[in-house]
Amino acid sequence: MSLPPLVSRLPHVGTTVFTRMSQLAIDHGAVNLGQGFPDFACDPALVDLVTDAMRAGHNQYPPMTGLPALRQAIAAKIEATYGHRYDANTDITVTAGASQAIQSAILAVVHPGDEVIVIEPAYDCYAPAIALAGGVVVPVTMRLDADGYRVEWADVRAAVTPRTRMVVINTPHNPTGTILRQADLDALVAIVQDTQILVLSDEVYEHMVFDGEPHASVARHPALAERAFVVSSFGKTFHVTGWKIGYVAAPAALMVEFRKVHQYNVFCVNAPMQHAIAGYLQDPAPWRDLPAFYQAKRDLFRAGLAASRFTLLPSDGTYFQCVRYDAISDLSEAEFAEWLTREIKVAAIPVSAFYSQLKESHVVRFCFAKKDETLQLALERLAQL
Repeated sequence: MSLPPLVSRLPHVGTTVFTRMSQLAIDHGAVNLGQGFPDFACDPALVDLVTDAMRAGHNQYPPMTGLPALRQAIAAKIEATYGHRYDANTDITVTAGASQAIQSAILAVVHPGDEVIVIEPAYDCYAPAIALAGGVVVPVTMRLDADGYRVEWADVRAAVTPRTRMVVINTPHNPTGTILRQADLDALVAIVQDTQILVLSDEVYEHMVFDGEPHASVARHPALAERAFVVSSFGKTFHVTGWKIGYVAAPAALMVEFRKVHQYNVFCVNAPMQHAIAGYLQDPAPWRDLPAFYQAKRDLFRAGLAASRFTLLPSDGTYFQCVRYDAISDLSEAEFAEWLTREIKVAAIPVSAFYSQLKESHVVRFCFAKKDETLQLALERLAQL
């Protein structure tokens, strides 16, 4: 018997650029500054807490919404950091990473034909989630000039139609390393107020904002918080991306719909790791010290590239540095990233991969969430350019 014909739900989706570039880095012995994950260990105390939780017998299903102690710790952290009080019982759900949080939020409220504004370049999980919900992606392109990338809010406003259901924002922003500021949130409020438009705010790099700037969380802005899903990631914050544990905070009415999807999507999240993180959050130092930790790595990496022919774009947040390579090559971004990996032995990600339609700006993205010796090795190789 032959396989019946299949009609793909995601016909335009293939292997991600992160997977391709990481494999190319392995094949050519390149330093992998492409995919965004640390090559250093997390705090041993966090591993000890997981071990303790396992030995204490916390190995069965936790509550669908997340361990109460962890939800309470998240609520307390958000209130202390951003001044907004979420109810731990009704407003917070622990998720299997930020990607699951994003997908479940979109599936919960976006219906077939609804339009979702996505600001590009954009992390690659947004569009497939919108497609699976039957929604329509409406891309709005950030402006790129000598001062880096920025959102043109007039363009966002122009993209709004009667079918607009949601605006997706991401700050600090992957891949560009830019951040939104209070004025940006005010501009967004002016667009969505007096409408039925919801906001999905991807804030997984919330504790990687540099140069003394505050993180402009949607949770800080009451007029946005009342209509927003706010997503974050313990994997990013605590250097454990493979744990895939995040959370979403939203008003109770939105969370009711979110949990309807969540309970049939993953149902619940790794129990011993939830116990560990709940305990680890009692000390705020690990996440409060994170901006200085990553700023030092950013500064090391930028200093090492300062004499190169790369043009450094601003990196105000995240653990990513974007560079223009106009003075080095006329290759397309994908071709240049592959050449860099094969010939210079340093892997990067082409920023063109973060657009719904091909857009070439001669920009690639490096990840500096690496040991200093890893960064130094990469910088030695990039010095050839």
